[in-house]
Parts: sequence; structure tokens; C-alpha cells
Amino acid sequence: MTPMIPRLPALALLCALTILAACGQRDKAPERVSAKALECMTRVMYFESNRSSRDGMIAVGTVVMNRVASEDFPDTVCAVVSQRNQFAPGVMTRKMTDRGLPLAQEAARAVLRGERHPLISKARFFHAAYYNANFNNIHYVATAGGNAFYEKRPPALVTRRTPPKQIEGLTGG
Repeated sequence: MTPMIPRLPALALLCALTILAACGQRDKAPERVSAKALECMTRVMYFESNRSSRDGMIAVGTVVMNRVASEDFPDTVCAVVSQRNQFAPGVMTRKMTDRGLPLAQEAARAVLRGERHPLISKARFFHAAYYNANFNNIHYVATAGGNAFYEKRPPALVTRRTPPKQIEGLTGG
């Protein structure tokens, strides 16, 4: 018969670690997303990404959140999305009617809860991928969902002057 005493400290330690690990999980309630921010984020993703891919929607949402975090833009999602001449005409008023709406809503929730497109980094701008923006301060970081995403940099720091090839499947979901 094996004595139980030597196993007791190891078992107690295992139980204590399990309880401590669980404590951290209990405190993590799902973040609440305001209905207004969700509506605005859904709209910009729906109308700007052509509803073509989740990656494209997450990239658009990442740009919006980069703008919210910047001192150069308004500090709420809705204020950024409704800025004049920044996003698709009618982004705040047109109807969202096709099957792309559920994907846009899911992607909007994900971005508002913290998901970001891994290639966007600090980019705060994008244009249609087919458009040729002939400026010397555009540094392209990604192409997704039919859009080319870029940072504005001093010309000497621009190392990618043309949009990279589109890559899909980088975001979760």
C-alpha cells in the first residue's frame, strides 16, 4: 500500500493552480459592444469591403479603430464613419439588404471586441485596389477585400509604393 502523504502536497498544488487559473477566466466577461458603434462599424464594413471577404471587412474595421485611436480623427466609431468624404457615399443612410449583412455584423463585433487585421498595423487609409493613387507618401501595407490599405509616410520612408498582392484567410472567425 502506497502512503497518501507524499502525494498530498502535489495534489494540493495542482488544485490550487487549477483554481487560480479558473479565477482569471471568471473575471473575463464578454465585452459589451454598444448598439450604435456596432451599427456604424457594420455599415462601414458592409459598404467599403464590397462584402467580398471577412479579411477585407476586418481590415476596414482596423482602419476605423486606428482612426479612433489617432488624435487626427474623431474619437468614436460613429464620428469616424460619418466623417464627410471619408467613406462610401451614403454609408450611414443606405439600406443594407443582401446576404453580406450577417458577415458584416459578425466582423464588426469582432473588431469592436479587439480583433485586428494582422497586416494593417498603423494604417489609417485605404482606397479601391484598382485605383492608382500616384502620391509619393503612400506606403502600402496590405490588400484585402478589394481595397489597398496604406500609411502616409515621409517619401524617404516609403518602401512599398504599389499595393501588395491580395492575401485572404488571415483573420479568425
